[in-house]
Amino acid sequence: MTRQPGYLILTSPKWRSAIARLRARPGEQRGGRSVLLVVAALLFLAAAFGVAFRTVSYFKSVPEIGPLLAAKLLGMAFLAFMSILLLSNLVTALSTFFLARDLDLLVAAPLDWGRFYLTKLGETIIHSSWMVILLAVPLLTAYAVAWDGGPLFPLVAAAALVPLCVIPGVVGVAITVLLVNIFPARRTRDLLGLVTIFAAGGLVLLLRLLRPEQLAGPEGFQSLIDFIAVLRTPSHPLLPSEWSSAMIMNWLTRVADPLPVVLLWSTAGTFVVVGAIIHQRLYTSGFARAQEGADTAGRGASWSGALMRLIPGIPVMRREFILKDLRIFFRDSTQWSQLILLGVLVAVYLFNIRALPLFTGEQVPVFLVTLIVFLNQGLAGFVIAAVAARFIFPSVSLEGRQLWLLRSSPLDPRAMLRSKYLVGVLPLLVLSLVLTITTNTLLQASPFMMVVSVTTVVAFTLAVGGLALGIGTLFPQYDSENAAQIPTSFGGLVFMLLAIALLAGVIVLEAIPVVEYLRGLQETGRGTVSTRGWLMFGSAAVVAAATGILPMRRAVRQLERLEA
Repeated sequence: MTRQPGYLILTSPKWRSAIARLRARPGEQRGGRSVLLVVAALLFLAAAFGVAFRTVSYFKSVPEIGPLLAAKLLGMAFLAFMSILLLSNLVTALSTFFLARDLDLLVAAPLDWGRFYLTKLGETIIHSSWMVILLAVPLLTAYAVAWDGGPLFPLVAAAALVPLCVIPGVVGVAITVLLVNIFPARRTRDLLGLVTIFAAGGLVLLLRLLRPEQLAGPEGFQSLIDFIAVLRTPSHPLLPSEWSSAMIMNWLTRVADPLPVVLLWSTAGTFVVVGAIIHQRLYTSGFARAQEGADTAGRGASWSGALMRLIPGIPVMRREFILKDLRIFFRDSTQWSQLILLGVLVAVYLFNIRALPLFTGEQVPVFLVTLIVFLNQGLAGFVIAAVAARFIFPSVSLEGRQLWLLRSSPLDPRAMLRSKYLVGVLPLLVLSLVLTITTNTLLQASPFMMVVSVTTVVAFTLAVGGLALGIGTLFPQYDSENAAQIPTSFGGLVFMLLAIALLAGVIVLEAIPVVEYLRGLQETGRGTVSTRGWLMFGSAAVVAAATGILPMRRAVRQLERLEA
């Protein structure tokens, strides 16, 4: 009998590649990147821990119902984590089990099917769960500090999180295997993308429409007994997220109840066994179907003429780049389908603005309304930066191996970058204007704040588009198999940090003239801006222009130095 390789050998190409990427090549300095990444991670964890600790400590201080509120909060967080994990595993399992580059070698090798399944299952779970684990660490640390979880609490938390990650992973892999046996793998990828987008959008919209903030206001219930009954009743008693939260809260409140532990781990083990059976019976036929050719639908040029008429007067080279990018975008359903989720998030954002208790009949000071309008610029800017990270930042990396064709031709790199900038920034500008004008209208902003908000968001959008394209060119990921993974790379982190720094700088500079306007409005009833205030507005414009232009110039030089 052939000796089967161990799990370390099967996974060695993955972890060896990861180690090699962390090591600096000769003549390449990566120390600065590592320090920047560590500092950014520590700042994120510290900020998340601070917010979570303040919330958990407040809940704990509430007499009688404090532990119930904290348990309900943890259960809702774990439910959200499990939903995210399920959606993430659905998409990741398709690449891991059917489209990965190492499958030709592994499937042809005399490898035991169970060992292959567990190896790929572990790879899928790790790729899908690391972000959720990163979010869970500061939350659980806050619970441990607030309730004095003790030195063994990390083990308890790990014992609660591991099954919570395994169960969605097994379910996602099983659903993917079933779908690949029905549809070709390429079409299954499109279908999973659409299903994931619709499911994520529906989940976000449902959670927001349920208005969980009502739990913080017991006056909405008929009696205190009804409120306590809602807190005591498990929200979803048959879901693993409820068992995980109960397991952790039992440890923190010193309650000896082994039932959540037994339910959690026995369910995880059962799911792994059932998933292995499904894999054994259906994977071979599914992998054979996955070798079918990619779908070529949508390659027609019937709509190219209409697009050419919409963009007249543009030089031929830039126009063809624009048409190429638009065709690629709309051919890939995993790209355009994310517009659905974006629409849902915008609807939730507007719903949150509309739900603010500013216009419930009580007199709200103009100062407070204007302050909220001003801070709303920051929220809108963060949304714009996130959208730019998803759609503009990966645009150069998506050229992939075809970039050699562009560089070996007499095409101007400036034309390519300008076309990508135009394709990415114009829709982003429409989104930013819709967000700003709609939210300011809902908030009943003054004409002065409306002009400030619209001008600021336009300048920030133009700047963040150039920043995203420039940083995406300086930190490319040409070998990425999934466009959604590119924004999570080191370059994506650098872009988000710089975009947030730009947003913070613009807000700080504009705060001076806005405060002057509010002070004049309170003292004399007529808001005015001094010369110093106008200088601050000008400084914000200069900072935005420099942030958008300089990375684009560096990107052009980077492409010109790139060898074909």
